[in-house]
Amino acid sequence: MKISTSYIFLAATLLLTSCSEEFLDLKPISTATSDNFYRTADDFKNAVNGAYAGLQIGGLTGNSYVFGEITSDNTVAVASGSVTDQDEFDRFYIKTTNPFISGRWNDAYSVIARHNTILDKIGAVTMDETLKNRYIAETKFLRAIVYFTLVQTFGDVPLILKPVATPDEGYTYGRSPRADVYAQIEKDLTEAESVLPVSYAAADLGRATKGAAKAYLGKVYLTQKKYAPAVSKLKEVIDLGVYVLLPSYADVFRVGNKNNKESVFDVQYKSGGAGEGNAWPNSFAPQNSGNAVIAFGGDGNNQPTADMIAAYETGDLRKDVSVASSYTNAAGQVIPERFIKKYYDVPVAKNDNGNNIPLIRYADVLLMYAEALNEVSYQPAGDALDYLNMIRTRAGLAKKTAADIPTQQAFRLAMEQERRVELAFEGHRWFDLVRTDRAIPVINGKKDQIRLVAELTPNNLVFPVPQSQIDINKDKIIQNPGY
Repeated sequence: MKISTSYIFLAATLLLTSCSEEFLDLKPISTATSDNFYRTADDFKNAVNGAYAGLQIGGLTGNSYVFGEITSDNTVAVASGSVTDQDEFDRFYIKTTNPFISGRWNDAYSVIARHNTILDKIGAVTMDETLKNRYIAETKFLRAIVYFTLVQTFGDVPLILKPVATPDEGYTYGRSPRADVYAQIEKDLTEAESVLPVSYAAADLGRATKGAAKAYLGKVYLTQKKYAPAVSKLKEVIDLGVYVLLPSYADVFRVGNKNNKESVFDVQYKSGGAGEGNAWPNSFAPQNSGNAVIAFGGDGNNQPTADMIAAYETGDLRKDVSVASSYTNAAGQVIPERFIKKYYDVPVAKNDNGNNIPLIRYADVLLMYAEALNEVSYQPAGDALDYLNMIRTRAGLAKKTAADIPTQQAFRLAMEQERRVELAFEGHRWFDLVRTDRAIPVINGKKDQIRLVAELTPNNLVFPVPQSQIDINKDKIIQNPGY
């Protein structure tokens, strides 16, 4: 089984990436084994920081737009380069050998290996108990969000909660039912939220907090249609009183304003040539645009659809922050090409930008809370409408009234629209549509626009397991239906 060998090698070598983002400062470790490395509090500081750095990698965050945006009606694939691999997601003819599929699986389990090794070793080390408990809670939080990514992507997945010691042991793991995976995610997050602090000093901004664990737990409940627990948990995030909607939508994404009061949990990046920069601003800028849009040029990935551009209401302040329909080149010509602006920065080298990538913002929490309230009980002029209107007011739009949204189903559609434009290009759209049972009707309803190979069926709501995993362990790893 392929993941077993990745577990052994990762646990044995602990190849932690050097990173210069405050709490992510690491001393590279290239020769330590799991037995002789995990001995001191500083060893675990480096190990936990390395677990955070693992979120940056392609299969988890770096290429997350392929799963969350290109699959949806928000964006289309790049026009050249890896067009075939991304086009498979855009038009839904995804092969079991697609490198984005194997990248997500392999990268996720490599990072989980770090989590499991930390949790296995930390108990025997003498160190400050408060700090030890916090490191355990942070690691459980990180493991939970990686498993959440896996179960949303593949459905049933191997649930591995300890280091894999031998290849033979690796072969014993099959795909656990998604209900079991979700139960473990809930357990990890519940244990984490009871220990994690509400906030940190400046040097540790960006670490997992109590609010982040509560917000993720609320999202996990919502994804499973556990609406009453979702209401309760998301209200706890609100009641913490530490998060606010920034007055300006643009300020949420400004590089100099990272880890602001709207940030619940971000993947941390830092430019400066240390290999910790964010590639998205260059990746999303138009191809052949030179330096007209961003220094060092763009690759044209994740291009917004015309339907996405049209989704913004007239006067929506979020539109100009998030997207553009053209740019002016060095010769003064206006080039009509759609591209994402939301993550703009001035890089020091190509793909070396300083932006964080938000995984959960406070705006997302408020919208999830409103959605869960509506699912528990539709109230024509209740709290759900108030929270929806908080988001619209910040966007410069008129408030919705009970007359505008007269039924529970109408409120669901209003939420779908608001989440689409508020959270555009943040990786939520496809998973939102799947969670609300809207992926098939929405995508099939636009099949001509997005050039579907065939209409979506329930089989398309999860992605294929990498063929390499099935080939290595056919007795335990079975492919998803339809692939």
